[in-house]
Amino acid sequence: MLFHPPKNPVELKIRHLNDAQKQRREDLMEATQGKAALKQFKKAKQALKAKTKNKKKHTDDKAQVFVLDFDGDIKATAVKHLREEISTLISTANKGDEVIVRLESGGGLVHGYGLAAAQLVRLKDAGLKLTVCVDKVAASGGYMMACVADKVVAAPFAIIGSIGVVSQLPNFHKWLKNHDVDYEMFTAGDYKRTVTVFGENDAEDRAKYQEELEQTHELFKHFVNTYRPALDVAKVATGEHWYGEDALKLNLIDSLQTSDSYILERMEDNEVYALYSRQKPTLAEKLGLAQAAEATLSMAVDKLPDALARFDLNSRLNILK
Repeated sequence: MLFHPPKNPVELKIRHLNDAQKQRREDLMEATQGKAALKQFKKAKQALKAKTKNKKKHTDDKAQVFVLDFDGDIKATAVKHLREEISTLISTANKGDEVIVRLESGGGLVHGYGLAAAQLVRLKDAGLKLTVCVDKVAASGGYMMACVADKVVAAPFAIIGSIGVVSQLPNFHKWLKNHDVDYEMFTAGDYKRTVTVFGENDAEDRAKYQEELEQTHELFKHFVNTYRPALDVAKVATGEHWYGEDALKLNLIDSLQTSDSYILERMEDNEVYALYSRQKPTLAEKLGLAQAAEATLSMAVDKLPDALARFDLNSRLNILK
């Protein structure tokens, strides 16, 4: 696609959900009621279509709906596909069209989710209506993305919120000291490094690091308040999360509904298209060789602990001899 380097080509697939739903309905009708009932149903549909044949399938005053998916990990790596899909929509969709993002994420790195949220802002800047649907979780960085939407829809038990910042790391200074290992670090700038994994952290280091976390939290709260001004940010920016029903009462979301239900509603009066982008499979993947190698490696990893245990047991037996 447009912004991916040639070495990492991405392909975009588009699925017309109205047609897919129609096909499933007809398959079920044929299986449960027989071919005669299906034939009669199709005949009635054709008669209805003939009465309205002068109407266009899509007119300027009838918005199209596009569905995107974002399944976020800690690095928000799915943004590499999201940005391509959004760029395609911006260049082809009409103002007033709706984009539904089915979002699932428990959050992650600030800069990764900051970029993902900024990609969603592009849709609104282009005059498109943005709806975010959350079926399971949109917390922390996930909620940073969701709050951008014109409308946030969540399932009753979806996890919402967690407007906070967390950072944790181990410190091996005492262990190194006990083993007579020196650790040296050289920096230019008073705060180039504050707390570290191997160095000895003092009160000033910890205070500066905490200050940086607080600054990030303030940016997060300001971002949420910008896109949901009616939300009492001070009340919800405690790092807590809420289930859908409580999130609705707190104004973190706008309605309770699953993404499936919402999309079916939109399909009643609109043409709905789902966009899927993925890395183009290599020749090995097309032939199934990559999957076979991965399965073999997985099997070897699974058997490794038993093999090591047997080796250890045999070694001890040899020593006892």
